[in-house]
Amino acid sequence: MKITISAAVLSGVVLLSGCIPRIEVTPPSKPITIDMNVKIDHQITVKADKNVEQLLENSDESGK
Repeated sequence: MKITISAAVLSGVVLLSGCIPRIEVTPPSKPITIDMNVKIDHQITVKADKNVEQLLENSDESGK
């Protein structure tokens, strides 16, 4: 009886060892391309002190 139990376990191990899944990682044959349509808008505002504005206006007038 010991022989039949060990034979059944051995045959079960042999049968289950054939069912191991195989995972394979291969690189793609073509390069990966990513197309992105992106539109970027910027709005920049500069706030200056009134004294600075007058100074800039005076320097513009003197440069002309």
